[in-house]
Amino acid sequence: MRAISILIVDDRPENLLALEQVLETPTLNVVRANSGHEALERTLDHEFALILLDVQMPIMDGYETAALLRGNKKTKNIPIIFVTAATKEQSQVFLGYGSGAVDYLFKPLEPDVLKSKVTIFLELYRQRRLLEEKTRELDAKILELETLKLALEDSNEKLRQLSSLDGLTDLPNRRFFDETIAREWQRGIRRQKPLSLILADIDHFKAFNDAYGHVVGDDCLKRVAKGLEKSILRDVDTIARYGGEEFAAILPETDEAGGVKIIQRMLKSIEALKIDHIASPTADHVTVSFGLSTMLPISDLGPTQLIESADKALYLAKNSGRNTYAIS
Repeated sequence: MRAISILIVDDRPENLLALEQVLETPTLNVVRANSGHEALERTLDHEFALILLDVQMPIMDGYETAALLRGNKKTKNIPIIFVTAATKEQSQVFLGYGSGAVDYLFKPLEPDVLKSKVTIFLELYRQRRLLEEKTRELDAKILELETLKLALEDSNEKLRQLSSLDGLTDLPNRRFFDETIAREWQRGIRRQKPLSLILADIDHFKAFNDAYGHVVGDDCLKRVAKGLEKSILRDVDTIARYGGEEFAAILPETDEAGGVKIIQRMLKSIEALKIDHIASPTADHVTVSFGLSTMLPISDLGPTQLIESADKALYLAKNSGRNTYAIS
């Protein structure tokens, strides 16, 4: 066990020796100082559990030394017991307590009283150190738990994001689409703003897979997804994989004219991809058909009606030769 240090301060060597002989134990490190100045110097190199301080010393007496110790951040909490042969008058005792003393011992010292008082303060020191150690351990544990909590929240957020993404195209998946359109429908009711929905379907995609294989078909889906996504310019808009070769774009507070502009950008974006499609009767490259529907959300209806209307428009576009759009 690490020895605890105490400081004994007296200008008479014989008094220091007497104190040391009474206090000396294997678990106690007794440090001497023969003046107030030397006592202050000793505090720079040691951490003391207690200071036994003689009152009557030349140049700097015990009261002045105690006041300086109390004024120092490092030493202000060290208990000080004054050791004095002076009078026990109340004025002197009050002066000592006013200087920062916690107790008095009067010369000639009684060894049993000295040991008893020192033992009490050493036990208080041990308890304080134990409490500080436990507090540090608790703080470390709290920090560890907070770190784990943040890591768990981050993992949960990543899992939530992954559960909302389509594994092939990295677009939001059907589940995310369903949640978003329901939320935007309610928002539209509150704000009385139009909500537009675009449904998009890759033309003759089964024929594409038959001609090029599913690996190339998957690559086609990814490229089309990126092409459609780049046509969405606002953060509030959502482009999702609706299912198979179908995609959907939710456009809050967007009227029919605004929806048409986005479809036109999408058509140009897919055209620019120039993905060969030798099996398409529509064009020599991959094309996409679009259906657009715009509604003012009301509480008597739901987003299902908007989806059904956009799906009807998509059907019309496909029956109109594909690689185009229709509005319902």
